[in-house]
Amino acid sequence: MAGKRWLVAVVLPALGPVLAAAYAGVNRVAVEAAVKAQITGPEWAGGRLAADGMTALGRQSWWLILATAVVVGVLGVVYVVIGVLLRRGGRGRTPLLVLSGVLIVPYALAVLVALLNPARALAGLYDTPDFADGLPGWQPATVLILVAAGLAQAVGVAMAAAHGRRAAESRT
Repeated sequence: MAGKRWLVAVVLPALGPVLAAAYAGVNRVAVEAAVKAQITGPEWAGGRLAADGMTALGRQSWWLILATAVVVGVLGVVYVVIGVLLRRGGRGRTPLLVLSGVLIVPYALAVLVALLNPARALAGLYDTPDFADGLPGWQPATVLILVAAGLAQAVGVAMAAAHGRRAAESRT
């Protein structure tokens, strides 16, 4: 049973960066669908498209989504490192636990940005209903991917901390 807990304590924190990449991927598909709806909609005036086939609105939406995913992904990697360091037990655990608590703030801010849905918000700002209508109905729910990543990492880091505490106690 202890071997399975060790595996779970390592795998769960590693899900953070993987799920951040999944969030970016599914939102890229959503933004591409919205761009297609925008350029085929009645309000499209034949504006310019970027080399990747994106409109300015699509590109800005994608960059905000990508920036959010990168922040969560980088923080996810930091949580993986913290989890590994906590597993070894010994001294230096308190600063790691404090750091993991402090890093919750930028993580939560990134999730808040995702919750505000940059693609839909920018469509409203640009007053482009064709783009907003082209976003798939499942797109607002993609924020749950980031929430799941945070929860998985929190459980994994807590399990790693508990394992490290037991390892330190067994040495004394």
